[in-house]
Amino acid sequence: MQRRTPSSSIMWAFLPYAAVSLLHVVLLAVDRPLASPTKLLLMPLLAVPVALSARWLKPPATLILLLAAVLFSWLGDSAGALFPGAPELPLMLLFFGIAHLAYILLFASHLARRRMPWWASVYVGWWIAMIAVVGPHTGGLLIAVAVYGLVLGGTAAFAARCHPLIAVGGAFFLASDTLLAFRLFLPSGLPAWSSPAVMLTYTLGQGLIVAGALIALRKRTR
Repeated sequence: MQRRTPSSSIMWAFLPYAAVSLLHVVLLAVDRPLASPTKLLLMPLLAVPVALSARWLKPPATLILLLAAVLFSWLGDSAGALFPGAPELPLMLLFFGIAHLAYILLFASHLARRRMPWWASVYVGWWIAMIAVVGPHTGGLLIAVAVYGLVLGGTAAFAARCHPLIAVGGAFFLASDTLLAFRLFLPSGLPAWSSPAVMLTYTLGQGLIVAGALIALRKRTR
């Protein structure tokens, strides 16, 4: 009997997340009310493979940081439902900002395997361009959006130092929030399909980051 590789033993745990992610994107595309409930399931399902991998995630800080990133991402996804009386967008920026800081610390302290590649400088250009294009339309949220953009770009840049799946996941996460920023502040310039595109790139980004982190940490533990 062929022995399973270390990474394949937990890949099955991503199947529920992948299935609900696809369902959520399809529901968004056909504009069905069940899209909102399925969104709330995404991050809890992504936490499943992390929890199942807890026994071999060393040091313990890697488990804490991964779960923190997933938890605060879920709070960002759920801000409107959990805090109906509070301003949703500032809460989203706060929660996702904390999630990105957790990812940056995880990448820089535990998962980096190379120096920052030269091409990661494109993320600096991305931040400048976003502030120039979207900034004038953010109103009183300009500083919050600019700071959030820094940590978002930082996640993508530090992801570039890690396992290829993490690097690609960071780029997808950046693409998702870029589309979301245009939908929030320049909605007239985007077609209807941009809504499912935001969530498609978001779920891909989060899934690839977590999968790459678990693979890299398992290999390092061995």
